[in-house]
Amino acid sequence: MSPSSLPSTPMGNPQVPDHQGILYIVSAPSGAGKTTLCKQIVTSVPRIWHSVSFTTRMPRPGEEHGREYFFINEKIFQEMVAREEFLEYAHVYSRWYGTPRKPLMEKLEQGIDVLLEIDVQGALQIKKRFEESVSIFILPPSMDILRARLQSRGSDSQEEIDRRLKKVKEEVWYFKEYQYIVRNDDFTRSLRDLQSIVLTERLKTNRLDMHWFEQSFILDKDVNPVEREPSTTS
Repeated sequence: MSPSSLPSTPMGNPQVPDHQGILYIVSAPSGAGKTTLCKQIVTSVPRIWHSVSFTTRMPRPGEEHGREYFFINEKIFQEMVAREEFLEYAHVYSRWYGTPRKPLMEKLEQGIDVLLEIDVQGALQIKKRFEESVSIFILPPSMDILRARLQSRGSDSQEEIDRRLKKVKEEVWYFKEYQYIVRNDDFTRSLRDLQSIVLTERLKTNRLDMHWFEQSFILDKDVNPVEREPSTTS
């Protein structure tokens, strides 16, 4: 099933019960392909917004400010920390990363789902604050394939690649902290798996708007109250 063949009506139908937006937390080792998958989810599934994090690292070739990340210097980052503008922030690979608080909370309150692409450290912080969040861990097929992907990017030195691979071996053991595992060995299948997770979570009973349910099925507007019969007792 291709992204264009996904049914769009149920999710875009205004008669579908409203709910607070769902927060999807997506983590993966560097080079596992999570960014590409997240971009495709946003373009193929209605009513989901991709949260863009702030970072103090330099952009890689092809990356744009405000699309992959908001690229800022450390002074500005620390000023944002002081103003408590981040839901979470962490120091990863000698650089700072932070999730902006305001836009994420606004989207959730508007009933729009949020896709948060984040490292393991940040994910564990967010999971504690958002108990109803949905956590997804993306894995590469193997360490050998991941090494080849990192080397083919051409954006990191061999020393940096070795450091990232060492970090991967530490991070993969956190998979038990996540509700779903997606193995990204085939992009089309991995995208379909992610789409299925989003669709399934939206249909869970505990996410239904019970007010909508009562108005539609419980309260019968067409039935008049039964008139009380005259009492036969004296």
